[in-house]
Amino acid sequence: MRIIIQALATANPPWYATQKEAFDYFDAHLDLAAGERELFRRILLEGPVRGRYLGIDRPEEILETDPDRLVARFRKFGTRIAVLAARAAMVQAGCAPADIGGVVVNTCTGYLCPGLSSYVTEDLGLDPCVKVMDLMGMGCGAALPNLECAAGIVARGIGKPILSIAVEVCSATIFLGPEPDLVVSNCIFGDGASAAVVTGGGNDGNGAAGGLAQLVDFESGVFPAHREHLQYRTEHGRLRNVLSSRVPVLGANAIMQVAERLLARNALAPDRIDWWAVHAGGTSVLKQVGKKLGLNADALRFSYDVFHEYGNMSSPTVMFVLRKIIAEGRPKPGDNGLLLSFGAGFTAFGALVVF
Repeated sequence: MRIIIQALATANPPWYATQKEAFDYFDAHLDLAAGERELFRRILLEGPVRGRYLGIDRPEEILETDPDRLVARFRKFGTRIAVLAARAAMVQAGCAPADIGGVVVNTCTGYLCPGLSSYVTEDLGLDPCVKVMDLMGMGCGAALPNLECAAGIVARGIGKPILSIAVEVCSATIFLGPEPDLVVSNCIFGDGASAAVVTGGGNDGNGAAGGLAQLVDFESGVFPAHREHLQYRTEHGRLRNVLSSRVPVLGANAIMQVAERLLARNALAPDRIDWWAVHAGGTSVLKQVGKKLGLNADALRFSYDVFHEYGNMSSPTVMFVLRKIIAEGRPKPGDNGLLLSFGAGFTAFGALVVF
């Protein structure tokens, strides 16, 4: 059975802040030391990100430190944007709520029990017997194992489409402090959600066959020796991002190993990949990935564009890149694509697709 991405949609919270607006707000409301202020200024005013979508109702919520209010904000905006993306994907696929057979939701920016899948299925009006799964703690890379999970459910012959939803409210994890990794985190992360409708496409031929892309193969890598370089840790009841200066090199190395295994297993050389959808974790990350994989900036232009427009939205970011490739790159039937992401712990993931 071929597994198809039938539809793909993205969503963001309504509040959009330019980087200049963010700098002016931090500068006016925080007691910044000279070096800290300069780092904020350099990243926000001279960096590549234009602005970010934030799950807030009022600017002052960015400075919230109460754990209960942060979780409530995560639930409110996480549910909202996940449902927006899912509804848009269902419309694209021509699916009614009763058609959906399962929902896989991943997130790392807030903890709920029951998970976001409970709120999403309720708001979408899905059937009570729908299969639900919540993936937690996988960081920025999680959209691809989410897709693999959805593909696995379809492959079992369930006979109904599966929703694969990646959603993050990174703004609910802002943790203020003078440490450079905190300043960087607070300057580049934004909020977003993606939703893919994953279906079975029959056994004949290759490619998307009326959908967007065929999911051909998956690969993953786990590198716990580097766990301390990229993770959330809990401090004072809140999530605190840890973002080492070694992340670009470690991320590129992890992605390279995953990509090499995936290509070798499918007897493909890198030059057989027509489209590269790489997690837009930052320009330094993308430069290192390009260096490791022998790709120029043009091959990664859609990843650079997403980072410029949205910042790093954690897990849904790679799906924003894929959506941009489909909408603007317009792959030809039979083109090969490689989706690559990495996340906390250290982990890396890949998905081979045929358009």
